[in-house]
Amino acid sequence: MTMARLFFSQLWAVLWKDIRYELRSKQTWIGMGMFALLVLVIFNFTFDLHASNVADIAPGALWVAFIFASLLGLGRTVAAEREQSMLDRLLLTPVDRKAIYLAKLLGNLLFIGVVEIIALPVFAVLFNLPIWQGSTLLALMPIALLGALGIAAVGTLFSVMAATTQAKELLLPILIFPLVVPVVISAVRATSMLLVPAVNEPPWLGLLIAFDVIFLSVSTLLFQYVVEE
Repeated sequence: MTMARLFFSQLWAVLWKDIRYELRSKQTWIGMGMFALLVLVIFNFTFDLHASNVADIAPGALWVAFIFASLLGLGRTVAAEREQSMLDRLLLTPVDRKAIYLAKLLGNLLFIGVVEIIALPVFAVLFNLPIWQGSTLLALMPIALLGALGIAAVGTLFSVMAATTQAKELLLPILIFPLVVPVVISAVRATSMLLVPAVNEPPWLGLLIAFDVIFLSVSTLLFQYVVEE
């Protein structure tokens, strides 16, 4: 077996283990979805929305819902593994640490993606936005994917780090929020431009891709050192 095949087989084994565990428990992704929907409903009833300002407020509400729901899932998934010593047992096996990180990343990305699929129809109805038009939906998909990737890349690394502390629920948002601010700002501005095209705006989608590449590369390299502590 070549090194590449061994790496991807290890990655798939860890990823499938995490997926099966979450499908059996049904706690993390259901909680994430409900939390995202609750945030969108609160935003909808909190602000006085009109046709003139809904496109300015709606993207921020959408990404605030995504990031808070993501943090809820990221913290709970790794904490459960730490409490049951599953991560410790995994680290005793001869599995490449990069494969573990990428498997955890893909699992978190999958759960965030499920939340986005659940929340987007509710978002469109509550804020009365025509995001289901063919071109709009196609343009929104890469923004949602890239934003989720940036949050998952940083969140996977720091959720493992925070899970070893007693104040993990408090520490995780403090660690993640400052780092994902560029990703969230880029995603919000790219979504806003999708709803209301503007001139002389920076290439937010390109910036989002750049942030994702940087965060993913650095997190992959640092994970093996973080997880051994």
